[in-house]
Amino acid sequence: MPTERRGITVSRRLASITLDNLHDLPPRCRRCVFWELDPVSQARALEVGDPALEKEAWISSVLLEWGSCGKIVYVDGVPAGYMTYAPPSYAPRSVAFPTSPVSADAVLLMTAHVLSEFAGGGLGRMLVQGLAKDLTRRGIKAIEAFGDVKWAGPSCVVPADYLLAVGFKTVRPHSRYPRLRLELKTALSWREDVEVALERLLGSMSPERALRLA
Repeated sequence: MPTERRGITVSRRLASITLDNLHDLPPRCRRCVFWELDPVSQARALEVGDPALEKEAWISSVLLEWGSCGKIVYVDGVPAGYMTYAPPSYAPRSVAFPTSPVSADAVLLMTAHVLSEFAGGGLGRMLVQGLAKDLTRRGIKAIEAFGDVKWAGPSCVVPADYLLAVGFKTVRPHSRYPRLRLELKTALSWREDVEVALERLLGSMSPERALRLA
């Protein structure tokens, strides 16, 4: 069911990223291949290739070989934020960070972005909870991410403060790019403690079904 805020009904829906809704990502992100390609290949794609086509090919490959690799949140049908994630082997850029490698039992959270006009509404936490439930069902133990301590605006690296705010803990400190981790057993304990509330919040995270907040 939709939520109501100050007399205005607001519906929220969480969907897996597919080739059908990839165009709902912000244009800059739709063409970004920072994580998907190594630095040399990225430079070549930006100079003489088609980054958007490279992005589409990456999404297609990961969906076929591994499964769901991202979520988009919609508010009243409007794309409001998204995140992408995959095993580090699918993210060549990850090995370039000073706090790499990502732990063997974890999936890498690559990007997370909520549009400025929707900031402060809890959509970031909603995305993380949806990701956690998706990965738990697939037997993944943890999510890790490289945070940016000096984040000053939209970029390909998630702000460290955001990761800490939604439950991540630092596992390898760094002055600029610490590596942080969220144990999915924590998410499991959240569901055990507030099963009804979270089921109403999250609903089914399967690609075939959309999510609406109660």
